[in-house]
Amino acid sequence: MPIIELVFYLFGTILVLSALSVVTVGNPVYAVLFLVLSFFSAACIWLLLQAEFLAIVLVLVYVGAVMVLFLFVVMMLDIRSGLAKQPVSRFLPVGLLVAFAMALQMFLVIWTRGLETVGMPTPQPEGYSHTRELGLLLYTDYLFAFEVAAVLLLVAIIAAIMLTHRRRTNTKQQDPSRQVRIKRAERVRLVSMVAEDAASDSRGDRRDEEGG
Repeated sequence: MPIIELVFYLFGTILVLSALSVVTVGNPVYAVLFLVLSFFSAACIWLLLQAEFLAIVLVLVYVGAVMVLFLFVVMMLDIRSGLAKQPVSRFLPVGLLVAFAMALQMFLVIWTRGLETVGMPTPQPEGYSHTRELGLLLYTDYLFAFEVAAVLLLVAIIAAIMLTHRRRTNTKQQDPSRQVRIKRAERVRLVSMVAEDAASDSRGDRRDEEGG
């Protein structure tokens, strides 16, 4: 067996085990770390398939930015672990259903394409650019799908902003525009009253008591 196949099976095994750990581990911080390991293993497999651009984007965008952000959010939030402590058997029927659907899809793909051996990609000549080829495919053959994905991402961003800025009844919020328009008469009230000397009144009361 060539060394490249051994490396492929090694990274594939790590990828599968780390993906299983994401959904089985109880600690959410550990789940995020296992997801980082899954992405990194997938990037290594893409490097073996000579997809350097996709591997670098996966590491930089997902491992370097998105998953680090997820990790900080999970560590900052007070996540209750009551749901994680529940028995796995409660979620077993749904898990088996999803696993059966995935296995059926893989079987249909293999049955449709057959079991012919797929070799490694041929080495590209010097000066070949994966970024250029990917850009040509995205903006020519898959332009409509690319635009649909961009619209879906825009809708997801707007929905996330709306959910974050929704008004809650039990929280206090400030209105800067109202604070700027406020006038002194609305906040300060001047009261006119006769001045009194509290110290002199107390001394007079003491004299009256002593004289009496």
